[in-house]
Amino acid sequence: MNYPIILTVSVLMIILIAFLIKRNLKDKKKFEQEVIDTELPPEKDDKENI
Repeated sequence: MNYPIILTVSVLMIILIAFLIKRNLKDKKKFEQEVIDTELPPEKDDKENI
């Protein structure tokens, strides 16, 4: 068996999986913030509340 190639591919796969997990968490936070921003009504000026 060619162990150096198997080791290299395994390390690259682990790096790829870690990158995708990190990116997914970042995108999830961004998506949640966008949903919160769209659900809240825009704030009114203080003049209207007086």
